[in-house]
Amino acid sequence: MSIAIRVRRTALACMLAATTLSVVAASASAQKYDSRSVNIGTGRPPVTTPAAPTPSRGGGSGSGYNGGGHRGPGWGTVVPGIIMAVPAMIPPSNPRFVDDGTVVEDIDRPRRPQRQRAQRPSNAPGANERRMVPDEVVIEVARSVTPQQIEGLQRRHRLTRIESRTMTLTGTTMFRWRIPDRRSVATVVRALEADRVVASAQPNYVFTLQEVVAKASDALPQYELDKLKLPQAHAIAKGDGVLVAVIDSGIDASHPELAGSIAESFDTLDKPMAPHAHGTGVAGLIAAHGKLQGAAPDARLLAVRAFDPDDKGAQGTTFNILKGLDWSIERRARIINMSFAGPQDPALGRSLAAAAKKNTVLIAAAGNAGAKSPPLYPAADPHVIAVTATDTNDKLFEAANRGKHIAIAAPGADILVAIPDGGYEISSGTSLAAAEVSGIAALMLQHRPDLTAAKLRERLMTTATDLGPKGRDAMYGAGRADAYGALVADDAPVAQTIPLPVERVSSDR
Repeated sequence: MSIAIRVRRTALACMLAATTLSVVAASASAQKYDSRSVNIGTGRPPVTTPAAPTPSRGGGSGSGYNGGGHRGPGWGTVVPGIIMAVPAMIPPSNPRFVDDGTVVEDIDRPRRPQRQRAQRPSNAPGANERRMVPDEVVIEVARSVTPQQIEGLQRRHRLTRIESRTMTLTGTTMFRWRIPDRRSVATVVRALEADRVVASAQPNYVFTLQEVVAKASDALPQYELDKLKLPQAHAIAKGDGVLVAVIDSGIDASHPELAGSIAESFDTLDKPMAPHAHGTGVAGLIAAHGKLQGAAPDARLLAVRAFDPDDKGAQGTTFNILKGLDWSIERRARIINMSFAGPQDPALGRSLAAAAKKNTVLIAAAGNAGAKSPPLYPAADPHVIAVTATDTNDKLFEAANRGKHIAIAAPGADILVAIPDGGYEISSGTSLAAAEVSGIAALMLQHRPDLTAAKLRERLMTTATDLGPKGRDAMYGAGRADAYGALVADDAPVAQTIPLPVERVSSDR
């Protein structure tokens, strides 16, 4: 028995040694193949690594590591315990060995292509665009972006943070950053657009108020009242309680014409508040109720200062307008008056679209850049009612913009307006016409609180007095607004379907 046991032990040892040697040989062969696959210089083609057989758990059918490679039962069924040590020495099913002995699995497996960001039109300004702050950019990021990511973004692009605001309308966060070196706005915008943290980037555009001051006056001619049929309209509604946001320069809330009209104020600027003629005049044309009569004398105003007076007038930027627009929506403004104009602005366009979805009536001045000017914004935005100006003879205000986007007209030439410190002056511009239409919209919403923004626009245009070429045109739009007509117009009655008599057919025929 002792001799038999020694023979069996010797046989098993030999079998294990043979297995070990075969595995080591396979390993050396794989290393040899892999080292050949590295091209040094040129001219030597890569050698494909042969795939190693797939190990089985014993009892194989002649392929793989079936108990030592012979046909018949594998070692796992003959000597329990020994086969457990063998798989540890068996290379993976699809390995490659590098020269340092490291096993790299699936190195030849094709990688899934990375998803590319959708190509979007760049918001970089054109070469001739000058209507922007020369050393600032406005960027938009998702709310989920962390402060650490923002800091990294700032460092990568070498920018200085000025301010930020989380926008209710778009559900994003807007940042205003300064370019501290001499890089152009276009260069920085393109670089930011390529950064995955940034949702959008653009210039901080500059907009201007649309008014031409003529002269001071003590007279009180208000020819626009009769033109717009406001006395008749006021017998029906005066805009009681309707919130109208005025995004403009500073409004003199102490002016007698506006006593009690300002519901709330918001200042987007970091400078001391100073009443300004444009903002005060526009507010008065909407809600004056002293010596003057506004289009909606009982309306409530949300006074938003977004324009800063300087020697050239008053200018406002993308960022400040966005802040004012967002605040106005938070305060549930039904109407937003925008008596300013400037370049097409992607960020402003997105906010206007979001405001329109909330059924907000958006009204803007067409602009005072003349017949040859391209469309100005926000008036040319599809969600906005663009208002042009006419004179006492229903002729188009000479400086008014033209275009297919013009919706309606209202008096805007030689209009008496309120100015700070209790004063008055004669002024002109599409800004003033827009304010009058905003007042008419307030009358309509008081009279029909459930009126949608789209229906209000339609009713304004269908009841307007046609001017110029017959039908809607690029100068007057649908024509001069008619406040009384817009109030008394009823929805077209729905035609009733009269059931026809049913002819009974006998089944006997």
